[in-house]
Amino acid sequence: MSKQPEQELEDNLVKQLQTLGYAFVSIKDEQALLANLKTQLEKYNQVTLTAKEFERVLNHLNKGNVFDRAKILRDKMQLTKDNGESIYLEFIQQEDWSQNQFQVTQQVSMAGLYKNRYDVTLLVNGLPLVQIELKRRGLELKEAFNQVNRYHRHSFGASHGLYQYAQLFVISNGVNTKYYANNKSQSFKQTFYWADKNNKLITQLEAFAKVFLEPSYLAKMLTKYIVLNETHKILMVLRPYQYYATEAIINQVKSSDQNGYIWHTTGSGKTLTSFKASQILMHLPKVHKVVFVVDRKDLDFQTTKEFNSFSAGSIDGTDDTRALVNQLAGSTKLIVTTIQKLNNAIGNARFTGKMEALQNERIVFIFDECHRSQFGETHNRIKRYFANAQLFGFTGTPIFAENVIKNDLGKRTTKDLFGECLHKYLITDAIKDENVLKFSVEYIGRYKEKEGSNTNLDIEVEDIDTKELLESPQRLEKITDYIIENHSKKTHGKDLTGMFCVGSVDTLIKYYELFKQRKTEGRHNLKIATIFSYTENEEDKGATGILPDFSEEPIQLAAEPTKTYCAASHTREKLDAFIADYNTLFGTKFTTTDSQSFYNYYNDISKRVKNREIDILLVVNMFLTGFDSPAVNTLYVDKNLKHHGLIQAYSRTNRLYTEQKSQGNIVCFRNLKQATDDAIALFSNKDAKETILMAPFEDYVSKFNIAFAELLKIAPSVSSVDNLPSENEELQFVTAFRELMRIKNILVTFADFSFDNLAMSEQSFEDYKSKYLDLYDKVKTGTSKEKESILNDVDFELELIHRDEINVAYILKLLAKLSNAKPEEQDKQKRAILEILTGETTLRSKRELIRKFIEENLPHIEDTDDVQEAFENFWAAEQMKAFDALTAEEKLDPVKLQAVLGNYLFTERKPLRDEVLSMLPAMPKLLERKPVAERITTKMIGFVETFIRGMGARL
Repeated sequence: MSKQPEQELEDNLVKQLQTLGYAFVSIKDEQALLANLKTQLEKYNQVTLTAKEFERVLNHLNKGNVFDRAKILRDKMQLTKDNGESIYLEFIQQEDWSQNQFQVTQQVSMAGLYKNRYDVTLLVNGLPLVQIELKRRGLELKEAFNQVNRYHRHSFGASHGLYQYAQLFVISNGVNTKYYANNKSQSFKQTFYWADKNNKLITQLEAFAKVFLEPSYLAKMLTKYIVLNETHKILMVLRPYQYYATEAIINQVKSSDQNGYIWHTTGSGKTLTSFKASQILMHLPKVHKVVFVVDRKDLDFQTTKEFNSFSAGSIDGTDDTRALVNQLAGSTKLIVTTIQKLNNAIGNARFTGKMEALQNERIVFIFDECHRSQFGETHNRIKRYFANAQLFGFTGTPIFAENVIKNDLGKRTTKDLFGECLHKYLITDAIKDENVLKFSVEYIGRYKEKEGSNTNLDIEVEDIDTKELLESPQRLEKITDYIIENHSKKTHGKDLTGMFCVGSVDTLIKYYELFKQRKTEGRHNLKIATIFSYTENEEDKGATGILPDFSEEPIQLAAEPTKTYCAASHTREKLDAFIADYNTLFGTKFTTTDSQSFYNYYNDISKRVKNREIDILLVVNMFLTGFDSPAVNTLYVDKNLKHHGLIQAYSRTNRLYTEQKSQGNIVCFRNLKQATDDAIALFSNKDAKETILMAPFEDYVSKFNIAFAELLKIAPSVSSVDNLPSENEELQFVTAFRELMRIKNILVTFADFSFDNLAMSEQSFEDYKSKYLDLYDKVKTGTSKEKESILNDVDFELELIHRDEINVAYILKLLAKLSNAKPEEQDKQKRAILEILTGETTLRSKRELIRKFIEENLPHIEDTDDVQEAFENFWAAEQMKAFDALTAEEKLDPVKLQAVLGNYLFTERKPLRDEVLSMLPAMPKLLERKPVAERITTKMIGFVETFIRGMGARL
């Protein structure tokens, strides 16, 4: 009976889809799927195919990975028929959806590594393009997601691999329904709810199917709103707000000459939206060109790269104004440029000859980050120059009357410049939809002036921002030490990264030198990098945090200080010294001697922050807007921010990433509470604080204690976990303890965190965690019979308990203490070490070997200083035994095995099947190759996990 609700859900969906226009077809296995494909392709292309001709079609279709097949789907196939006639077959009609044939089937069985049956499949012209997986009501949606991932591993690629043509997956438990593109490398966080135009979620399966799966709607999503990312070779699909914004711009261009702007919160994927809008607009007959305008060269480079990643070669980057003019006058349909070059193109007399011909053409200009004041100036010039121009802006933080900054053009709001807002998606919407994270804002060290002229730096009350206080050496040292002490906690053992924004270049220099001094003293091992403009030292004008700190134009260099550097030319010397530190750290050769090297330095820093190679990036204004690095989770703030500058800066931290990243951490060393509240109210509403900001520390303590009480109802003691009567109770325990881990993951980022505040002791948490990991091991190493375990598709979220600092190097220190301990203490310390080995995910594979060392080798070591050498000798001997055993068991060439292992460690890429099979003395039979390769690969990865990973630095 337990499966009946899911079956009812499936049957009801199939009936509903038939009322929407899908024809039901009974397909039980691959043979039936192939027969139906032949019939549908013949019908769609109005052709009859012989068995041999259809075999050639199948060979054409059975090529490459999911990305390659997405391209094949959208292309035509040239087929030479048996009689020599050449015809073209089409697999999907991208312009007129009604020409496609829509079918629905259910319970298709596919046999791969394991046999699987899929719930509901939507076929277009016979190809399975949408796969729907259902779970009964009450089960978490993540289980359906994990089940799809299991199908990827086990059967989607089997035989002719037709299920690798799936473009979209839909997962639902009836109450909650989400969709996502066919990209097996993405996480559950990259699945989306559909919504209406006003961002109201459509979660019920029936309502979702009525809108999203209606054939004309689905055809539009499949043919126009899936993006093939060329850089990563993956499929991407637009989220609902991106879809509505794109549609709004297209409709505006088709039906009027009015401008408009899109207000989508920072971090919501405006580049993808603007690309898709630009791509569709450039194909409209009435549009001559689409020009995408950005501010600063770093964004020009970044946006061009991103656009080209969506469609290779779609953008010709403009290196200089002359190149831009040639593109405008030539055949290039879609151009990315900067406002500086665009101003030059329409304002410089030498380009008049080529530009005049464009003045009456229909050109659509799209402005990125259009809240910047520079766009107002360019806006007026474009309107004067191009009579038929249509302008659209994208911004996460519009300019309103409340946050407008007066410039030479007066006070101009976003609405003044671009007209009506065509679509809104606010930060409150994005957080509600789980498309961005909340912020946890802490205010550290607030000061006020005491009676008299003295200032007490330790008092935590409001409110004074005097220059003398803010720049006092004592205060800067306290802040530096606070960051050093808390950074690992804030970033989960430096698995994530941080930024530190300060009020001026002078202050930045002081902070950098304090961090450097403390590193020299051995007080931290943080990788600190910095970049700033070495032009005139500007004050915090408007405290917006978005001053143009890096001009796109080439930096003029001179032997003597000029107006470019003003009296502050020493800042350039400091920057060169800091770049020298960077070069030493990373083996690079950047300088400020020319603008290109400085620009390359900028790009290198950007890349290393994204790759988590830099722990803290120290900045004044750069990187506080337009920079997207999901690995950044913490922003330290010693700078006045307000309005759009504050939201832009804070939003560097709230991109989705791993389960560890539960929120963006903002640590304010200034009195920014009122500015934060005002900015939230301005860009959402006055009641939005609870949606946008994390709850106080005490609230999460309460949540943890409640979750602990729920855990005790399931498993009153640690030992009771072993006696849970069935997998249903084990699932309850896993779910309950995982909730504890999630809350603890938030708690540990607070400065006040301690287990003393919680109802559960740290030892008790570790004990339950060991049982949790035992259940994980049971599922992971289960037999083929246990593959149907209800725990199989549960996400254990082990990243929430991964700690880099607990590694073999750490265990060696404990072993040294153990060898020197008094006899009555040795048993206690030995048990503690074995408990750590049981509780740490990276050490569980090493547990038995370390136990063997403790029992057989450690008693014979008299000098504590000899522990490390003895352990390393023991470990090397065990590693060689394991290596020899692997080569003997699988009959592998030891030299080739060493090479494949070395390549795996270097590239972190799982060995390819051919690489693995090349180590064997003879190639296995065709049907044996896949299981043999997978068995050997599993053993190789196990060898690396046991003997190499998680070892840590030596004593």
